[in-house]
Amino acid sequence: MAEITASMVKELRERTGLGMMECKKALAEADGDMKYAEDLMRIKSGATANKAASRIAAEGVIGSFISADDKLGALVELNCETDFVAKNDEFAALAKETAKLVADHNPSDLEALSNLKLASGQTVEEARKALVMKLGENMTLRRMARFDTSGRLSVYLHGNKIGVMVDLQGGDESLGKDLAMHIAASKPVAISRDQVAVELIERERDIAKARALESGKPANLLDKIVEGSVNKFLSEITLHGQPFVKDDKLTVEKLLASKNAQVNTFQMFIVGEGIEKKVVDFAAEVAAAGQV
Repeated sequence: MAEITASMVKELRERTGLGMMECKKALAEADGDMKYAEDLMRIKSGATANKAASRIAAEGVIGSFISADDKLGALVELNCETDFVAKNDEFAALAKETAKLVADHNPSDLEALSNLKLASGQTVEEARKALVMKLGENMTLRRMARFDTSGRLSVYLHGNKIGVMVDLQGGDESLGKDLAMHIAASKPVAISRDQVAVELIERERDIAKARALESGKPANLLDKIVEGSVNKFLSEITLHGQPFVKDDKLTVEKLLASKNAQVNTFQMFIVGEGIEKKVVDFAAEVAAAGQV
């Protein structure tokens, strides 16, 4: 049987928002399989959302750029080790200027981006190394996204930690800003149901069926209950299905229809999403130091 560590229990708790003992039991039942344990937790508890997507696990900023005509834009994520450096003006400026390079030059990958020259004449990589020397922290360019549209681009940055860019056809500037803010708050994974991965839908269907069986629902109602659960799940994770943050009586799909507009695509970056941040136990370090 796999060893169930404290870090595994902590991760499952962060994923599900449920209690430590329940998480430990689920991990033991799943023999340490994190994904299976999460499914078990959701089956038994009725939990409907994976909370890991909103967890900030590393520091840094999102840099953005949009051209004057709102047709060309880019987002980049630049990471560092501490929030102190993330708030440094030079660090934030590098992220912003790097985003402009992405928009202007459309680099094929991060290596190509690192070799492009900034206004100072330095390459991005040279500027990164200079800041590492000056501020004493490791820094990495993690990811980038570029937009080139016949529609209108809008961007929203939430404290430089969440960056959203929306490509909108129709509507106006105000609608684009509202949609970008909505996406930052509600974190959809796709625009519409037909864009959701089949395996994600099937996983949700299996969970809903197991949950219904666990609660003793009548067999003749099982299919209806499962499809209702899946539909609810899809409305929660798709932009079209979500209640608009400024008017929860209106779905985003209906809002767009009322404005004769459509979202072509969107991108959301959350700083450190999916990166496990090192947790320092200062008390343990002090105790260990006292034994030396």
